[in-house]
Amino acid sequence: MAGFAYQAIDAKGQTRKGVIEAGNAAAARAALRAQKLLPVAVTAGASTSAAVVRPNRTMAGRENVPGEAAVTRPSLRERYGRGRLSSQGLVTATRQLSTLIGSDVRIEEALRLVSRQNDAPALAEVLMDVRGKVMEGSSFARGLMQHPRIFPDFYVASINAGEQSGRLPEVLAYLADFVEARHAANRKLKLALLYPALLAGVSALMMTMMMIYVVPDIVRVFVSRGADLPLLTRMLIAVSGALNSFGLFLLIGSVAIIFFARLEFAKPHRRLAFDRLMATRRPFARFSRQLNAARFAATLATLVQSAVPLLDALRAAAAVVPNRHVRERMEDVADRVREGDSVSRSMREADILPPMLVAIVESGEASGKLGPALERAAGELDREVEAQMQVAVSLVEPMVLLAMGGLVLLMVMAILMPIIGLNDLAIV
Repeated sequence: MAGFAYQAIDAKGQTRKGVIEAGNAAAARAALRAQKLLPVAVTAGASTSAAVVRPNRTMAGRENVPGEAAVTRPSLRERYGRGRLSSQGLVTATRQLSTLIGSDVRIEEALRLVSRQNDAPALAEVLMDVRGKVMEGSSFARGLMQHPRIFPDFYVASINAGEQSGRLPEVLAYLADFVEARHAANRKLKLALLYPALLAGVSALMMTMMMIYVVPDIVRVFVSRGADLPLLTRMLIAVSGALNSFGLFLLIGSVAIIFFARLEFAKPHRRLAFDRLMATRRPFARFSRQLNAARFAATLATLVQSAVPLLDALRAAAAVVPNRHVRERMEDVADRVREGDSVSRSMREADILPPMLVAIVESGEASGKLGPALERAAGELDREVEAQMQVAVSLVEPMVLLAMGGLVLLMVMAILMPIIGLNDLAIV
């Protein structure tokens, strides 16, 4: 029989580690359950310490787990959206898992029940795959890590922290609230931008149709009269001719450029450079920092108040941050805290977070109430971010109207100026 290093959670929610002998990983997990232990990680032929899940950062920002095979690359189906689950589906599944696991249902059984209760085939397939990984000896977080397009970095990191601390039901409940709130904010923003987007799209389509079907007829009238066309009209004729002659090629070229730009932008170093620009250059820096700080503070507050160890909570909260440049700075904060520095001092030296957040964290550390202090700071940052977003969205509509109106005005002037010139010739 082989030896398996394990990490498990007992009935009191405490983490226990050790070595157990069994024929395979499944048998080892069954033996642990017989001892009323909830297996978190079972590793064959490893020392006891190797069974502990410790996140290691990679270049792309995803956390890998020692002893685990590399994460499978997402397929084309997943990469371009067909493999994604809706945010609402993820919220529902997360709430169901939180309820079941909080009721002392085993993880693999909870995954089976949730997969059977859900009507989405993609979700059921993913959950059953994760269940299979768990039954083979992997932790819950490791199973989720195999589906990076469905379960984001922050989701996996938070689950990992919850498993390590024995607070998995609380972390799942927080994740459900977080994903639902983010989904509601994104939906609200999309609805606010829907009208300006439709206005811009319809206006662009109408102008394109005029360029293709109306302007050439007008040009023939001008040419037949031998009129001296102004510069603006000649520019309009040139654009119309280009669309008539090369419109299809321009469309194909635009689609190809967008496609290859997305591929290039997906590269880690390109995305990191873009995120660094957004976080350090005006006019985006202030909004970007506040948005990332709000997510970081809200996640850290929930995890700290759920009794997740501070270092694990910092790493999980760093994974929530969407901006990769800011995420790297937050991971540096976790490293400094691991070395013995205080959270507030590490945040201040990172020089990427709003001073208000650093000041509140410092007061929370001094009073021994870091969790409530972070929650208060997160609420204040959320209100500021929402106010800035409302201002930005309110400016989009008049800017689109002005831009479309200006283009239409130029087109009308380009057509009317030669007509006025022809009338002058007729009078003379």
